[in-house]
Amino acid sequence: MSSPARIGIVVTDGYTEEDPDHDTPLLVAALLDRGAAASAVVWHAGDDPASYDLLVLRSPWDYPDRLDEFQDWLSRAAASTRLANSPAIVRWNLDKTYLSELASAGIAVVPTRYCRTTSEAAEALDAATSARVVVKPTISAGARDTGLFARSDPAALALAERIVARGGVAMIQPEIAELTAGAEKALYVIEGAFTHAIAKGALLAPGGGLIGGVYVEDPQPVPATAAERGFAADVLTAVAAITGEGMPLYARVDTVDSAEFGLVVLEVELIEPALNLHRAPEAMPAVADAILRAASHP
Repeated sequence: MSSPARIGIVVTDGYTEEDPDHDTPLLVAALLDRGAAASAVVWHAGDDPASYDLLVLRSPWDYPDRLDEFQDWLSRAAASTRLANSPAIVRWNLDKTYLSELASAGIAVVPTRYCRTTSEAAEALDAATSARVVVKPTISAGARDTGLFARSDPAALALAERIVARGGVAMIQPEIAELTAGAEKALYVIEGAFTHAIAKGALLAPGGGLIGGVYVEDPQPVPATAAERGFAADVLTAVAAITGEGMPLYARVDTVDSAEFGLVVLEVELIEPALNLHRAPEAMPAVADAILRAASHP
């Protein structure tokens, strides 16, 4: 009789009341029910990665603040066990300049200018054709250092300047009216198959900052059209081709269907997307079974 698969669900230890990790307790319970030896693992707690047959990144949401440490952990963990998603996919996904690679591969992406200096940011703001713009860093999570501004608002350039001053790259994108209105749709794909869609509602307040001053999502299940499902499949086929790593185990493809640009990608989250399994319990079997398959196939 073979021993149960040893699966670590990778988390952190700094969740907030506004942004809890709903997925991990549900996922660990589902894996235990399926006979796996599953537990949550804080990525920076010093656990031996070799103790697990598979480590599945779920909610290490503090990694942008500890990026070098996280990169080192990825290397150490990969040297002794398997990770999902793979370190190569994770590293590719760390920096949102990957959007330019998707655009080059023929995927419709929200138009983006990547600015490495204050002067480049000023030029991008001057050239913007929309009345308002979104400014954010290419490496971030949870809408950190992200703002919606009038393109002539000095605060827009000031945020871009802060981003580049610390060695980052500032993204400047046109406001998409449908996105501001809360029409963003997250499409979830497990092992290449669509499982569910979630709408989070609007997050950014005009003039900079978040609505209500804190990052609070309101995830609600929504239907996905055949066109949206096909679009998500095309996005992940492009990801697999670009990275050379095959289809990711899990993915969240953030989209908005806009009058101006059509259906476009806002972000592809391949590191630690909240799966919102508490809102879409019907997706749990697909997620848990995919993890068990990954744990049993080297």
